[in-house]
Amino acid sequence: MTLDFSYAGSPARIVFGEGRSNEAAVWLRKAGKSRALVLSTPHQKADAEKLAGTLGNLSVGVFVGAAMHTPVDVTEQAMKVVSDTDADCVVSLGGGSTTGLGKAIAYRTDLLQLVIPTTYAGSEVTNILGQTEGGKKTTVRDAKILPEIVIYDPALTLGLPVAMSVTSGLNAMAHAIEGLYAEDRNPISSLMAVEGLKAFATSLPDVVNEPRSFEARSQALYGAWLCGTVLGAVGMSLHHKICHVLGGSFDMPHAETHAVMLPHTAGFNAVAARQQLAPASEIFGGSIGRGLWDFTKSLGAPLTLRELGLTETDLDRAAEIAVQNAYYNPRPIDHTSIRALLQAAWEGSRPSD
Repeated sequence: MTLDFSYAGSPARIVFGEGRSNEAAVWLRKAGKSRALVLSTPHQKADAEKLAGTLGNLSVGVFVGAAMHTPVDVTEQAMKVVSDTDADCVVSLGGGSTTGLGKAIAYRTDLLQLVIPTTYAGSEVTNILGQTEGGKKTTVRDAKILPEIVIYDPALTLGLPVAMSVTSGLNAMAHAIEGLYAEDRNPISSLMAVEGLKAFATSLPDVVNEPRSFEARSQALYGAWLCGTVLGAVGMSLHHKICHVLGGSFDMPHAETHAVMLPHTAGFNAVAARQQLAPASEIFGGSIGRGLWDFTKSLGAPLTLRELGLTETDLDRAAEIAVQNAYYNPRPIDHTSIRALLQAAWEGSRPSD
């Protein structure tokens, strides 16, 4: 087999293990930082304040306004707090919403980021920022966006509700699936993608059956790191484009939208990327679209865009936006095919491939 590829490893420091979140202050000091602003969503305010307390005199305060899809107006509010506190770094505690806010701040200031994920989204190990303004979600890649330090502490995910655990895990799996047929894929990213999918294939059912299982939570967080790293290493395609359209233009819930769309986008692209998707197909029973749909159903995750609040009248506009601005996808796309794909996802029908 002739190989021809380019690979660049992530410079981020990864710290993984039970209780390692208690080392946040240690890693900030090692990085030469002394004025940390802790970020979270309103829901995690108490946890953010507790974390700020453990940082002691390294903390200059908390900002608890992080929101889904990283609205630019929220980032502007946070930027004022960064300025007022003279922060020299941000500590993001939470899921994709908080991580996104930290990235948005770093993109504008180049401040160091330390991220402590509490879900399985995986965005904490990418140099990608998705921001929403004026009803549109735009994506940018930049070296400043990649968090410098990520601390994975499985203990912090033990209380993550099962439904949120499942959808955030499926969200991360989408990174790996798209990474397998990415235009710039390479042997290392593909190995990480398959390993990440295997981790979720075993851990998510265990999380559903035994939510307090430390082993299951640890494996899921391991999968999140692997799948997120794939997202940061190679380009994404149709699946992420559609999910950004649905999130940015229709305010659809982020992780749940990924969960619903994944079987349909994977099945759609299997027609043109069957060889690349073969390792994933084997994990999920031989047919990637049907296998992922069955897996999603078995976990009790949402299966339809309809139940997430999207109306059937929105589908034409969503398809129109999704085919704008050319981007790589292994299978050619047009309005008709994407409109049909969205209809199937809206209805929740089992994919044919």
